[in-house]
Amino acid sequence: MAAYIMLVSWTQDGVKNIKESPDRLAGAKKAFQAFGGEMKEFYLTMGRYDMVVVAEAPDDEALAKIALAIGSGGAVRTETLRAFPEDEYREIVAALP
Repeated sequence: MAAYIMLVSWTQDGVKNIKESPDRLAGAKKAFQAFGGEMKEFYLTMGRYDMVVVAEAPDDEALAKIALAIGSGGAVRTETLRAFPEDEYREIVAALP
């Protein structure tokens, strides 16, 4: 499965209803499962982003569906990065001319 880092920020609505955030997190985990992915790690963070998620999904299309499903709730905005673990990084670099 492909690895992803999701940088997540609360919207004004998300902050307004912050007490609902743990339930929304449970819903996000279910969204990952529904599209064949898995939320591997979750962190509440300080700084530019409010949360960071480390996840896996079968492919970019599945992750796009997950991000849209989560974002459509209106409580968060996401920025997603495709992440390549060390072994894949080494293969990519080794394949360069």
